[in-house]
Amino acid sequence: MRHALKLHPDGRCAGVAGIDVEVARPRAGVLALRYVVRGEINALRLPERSASARADELWRHTCFEAFVSDSAGYHEFNFAPSMQWAAYSFDRYRAGMRNAEGFGPPRIEVRATEDRLELAVELDMPDDMTGRIGLTAVIEEADGNISYWALAHPPGRPDFHHADGFAIDLTATDLT
Repeated sequence: MRHALKLHPDGRCAGVAGIDVEVARPRAGVLALRYVVRGEINALRLPERSASARADELWRHTCFEAFVSDSAGYHEFNFAPSMQWAAYSFDRYRAGMRNAEGFGPPRIEVRATEDRLELAVELDMPDDMTGRIGLTAVIEEADGNISYWALAHPPGRPDFHHADGFAIDLTATDLT
């Protein structure tokens, strides 16, 4: 199923016309996400490609994120066009942060043209994981402006950890 991310109401982003995310559960134990950015990709500041590896603070620059809630709290996954990634678990809203365990490294593919940036990721995700998912993006433009995109934004400053942004039911039949 395809979902459109919305620019935060207080944000601006001249280089991006829109961001869509396709979400699927293509086979048992896998969550697949494909982030598609349309616009002037050369106007964006993209991190240099590197080996796929865990890294912290990816959200400070262009990166794509998924937040998944479950009965024990929620998990945050970050995927950068550099191929770096991060995975964290939280006990509750912004509390008890630690490296997530049991998910395995994501499989990331990145393609870019003048008018399109695609980041596809397959993430090991237990089939019995039920909850809600939030999809987000942080976009850095060449001039340093950073914009925040999400399925839904709670009132106030951008806050991807807020439960109001977890807008998709992970067990929904439209993910198959």
